[in-house]
Amino acid sequence: MTLLRGLGFVSLCEHHLLPFFGQVHVGCIPRDPAWACDPAACAEVVEALAHRPQLQERMTEEVADALFAALRPEGLGVAVEGRHLCMMMRGVGKHGAEIRTSSLRGSFLDPGIRRTFFVSLYAARDRS
Repeated sequence: MTLLRGLGFVSLCEHHLLPFFGQVHVGCIPRDPAWACDPAACAEVVEALAHRPQLQERMTEEVADALFAALRPEGLGVAVEGRHLCMMMRGVGKHGAEIRTSSLRGSFLDPGIRRTFFVSLYAARDRS
């Protein structure tokens, strides 16, 4: 499994027209070594999808769909961590709140692989 962490993004909440920002993390098990997880392709997909008014949940699914189609891996996992100014500035005023979304494809639907992805992602994050 290849784990690519920390692809930063800034987008605009389509409901409130306020920014949200965060990081996208991608886990990939290539079907063929020639089709390895391309970090530049991952960054381009995230950038393209975040540039329009968006919902984090939809963006997570769209990133997973686009990368799964482009890379044709055995399995793919996408996790997004976002902070939304609509939560920080409006009504609830929750400044430290973070929304986490994820989308899994192929072999990442297997419970063991899914667990490895999330444990690796957050264990690695906690060490940095």
